[in-house]
Amino acid sequence: MNETTIISGRVLSFSGSPFAMPVEAAVQLDEAVAVTGGRIAALGALDALTARFPGAAQVDHGQKLVMAGFIDAHAHYPQTGIIASWGKRLIDWLNSYTFPEEMRFGDPAYAAGIAALHLDLTARNGTTTICTFCTIHPESVDAYFAEAQARGQRVVAGKTCMDRNAPDGLRDTAQSAYDDSLALLERWHGLDRLVYAVTPRFSPTSTPEQLEALGALWAAHPDCPMQTHLSEQTDEIEWVRGLYPKARDYLDTYEQFGLLRPGGLFGHAIHLEDRERDRLREVGAAVVHCPTSNTFIGSGLFDMAGLKAAGQTVGLATDTGGGSSFSMLRTMAAAYEVGQLRGTPLHAAQLLWLATVGSAEALRLGGTIGNLAEGAEADIVVLDLASTPAIAQRSDRAQDLWEAVFPTIMMGDDRAISEVWIGGRRQVFEG
Repeated sequence: MNETTIISGRVLSFSGSPFAMPVEAAVQLDEAVAVTGGRIAALGALDALTARFPGAAQVDHGQKLVMAGFIDAHAHYPQTGIIASWGKRLIDWLNSYTFPEEMRFGDPAYAAGIAALHLDLTARNGTTTICTFCTIHPESVDAYFAEAQARGQRVVAGKTCMDRNAPDGLRDTAQSAYDDSLALLERWHGLDRLVYAVTPRFSPTSTPEQLEALGALWAAHPDCPMQTHLSEQTDEIEWVRGLYPKARDYLDTYEQFGLLRPGGLFGHAIHLEDRERDRLREVGAAVVHCPTSNTFIGSGLFDMAGLKAAGQTVGLATDTGGGSSFSMLRTMAAAYEVGQLRGTPLHAAQLLWLATVGSAEALRLGGTIGNLAEGAEADIVVLDLASTPAIAQRSDRAQDLWEAVFPTIMMGDDRAISEVWIGGRRQVFEG
C-alpha cells in the first residue's frame, strides 16, 4: 500500500500563466499538499487533507513556501568542473575550457563521478529536473541516466553530436551520430522517468549530412525532444552564415533538415530575426532563456517580454557551465536583471512560473512536472524565505507574499532550500 505524506506550509501552485492573466488569477495558495506513491494526491486546507487521509505522516513547514521543484531546461553537466572559468566569449570558451574537459568523458568512471556531483549540486539548489547535453561519448549518456535512474529522478539528456569544427577525439560522423543516438534512445528513453533528447550541439559543429541524419532520427522518434543552440552571439551567427550560405537565417540551418517542430528546444535565441521568431512560434518549438550565461560570456539580452507577448513557449535554464550558477534562484534573479535592462522587469510570480511550469511546458512535460496539481509527479521544493539575516530582515517588512518571496529570488542560494522531494521521496543532504 502506498503511504501518504501531508506537507504543510504556504503551498503555491499555478492555475494559469501570470504572463497571460493577472497574478491573482494565476496563482493558488493552499495550506497543504498530500503526496501518495510519488504523485500529488490532493491540495487544500490542512484539516481537510488530514481528514481525507487519516493516519498520514505530516511534515509541517510553517511559513515556508512549498512549491514544485525547479526545472533547468538547458544545461551541460560535463561542464560542471569548469563552471566560473574566466574571460572568454562563446567560441573561445569552447576551445579553451569546454572541449578539453569533454575529452575526459569517454572514461565511464569519470563520467559517473561528474554525473553524481551534478545531480547532487542541482538538488541542493532545489532543481528536480534537468535537461542536459552530454558529450559525444555514449558513456557520458549512460552515466547520467544511470545516476538519475538510481535516484528516481526525471531528467532529459542526449549524446552531443559534432562532426566538424571540434578537436580530434570529440568528433563523430553523420552515421555514428545516428547509430549511437539510436542505441542510446532505445536503451533509455521512456525507462522509469528518463527522456532521451536528440542533440546536435549546434550548426557550426555539424555538417549538413549530420543534421540530415539527426533530422531523420527525430522524425522516426517524434516523442523525443530535440535540443540545440540558436543565435547566442553575433559572431556565432556570422560563422553560421559562412558555413551555410544558402540558409535564410540561423534557424533555417535546422529547419531545412527537419529539426524544427514541436519538441524542439533552442537554447539562448537572443539575436533572432523576425522570420525566426515567427517560425518558432508557428511550429510550437520552445526557446530557453539562459540569463547568467548570457551575461557571463557577454552574449546579449534576451527579449522575454516580446517573445511571451507574441505567444512563444519559453523555458528558463542555468546553462551551466557557461552559466555561472547551479541555482535556479540565481537564474531567476538574472532573468529579472536582464528584464530591467530591457525596461521590462518580471514579477516574482512570473519568475517562479518560468522556473517550473514554463520549463515543463518547453520540455512537453506540462501536467507531469512543474506544478503542484493532482496527479502530477511529486517533485517539490520548500523555500525558507528567511534563510539569511539579510533576507530575513527584508522579508519581515513584507506586506504580501510576493514582497516576502522576492528577496529570496534576488538574494537566495542553497541555504534557502529547506527541503527537496524527488518523485515523492524526501531528500537528505549530508554535510
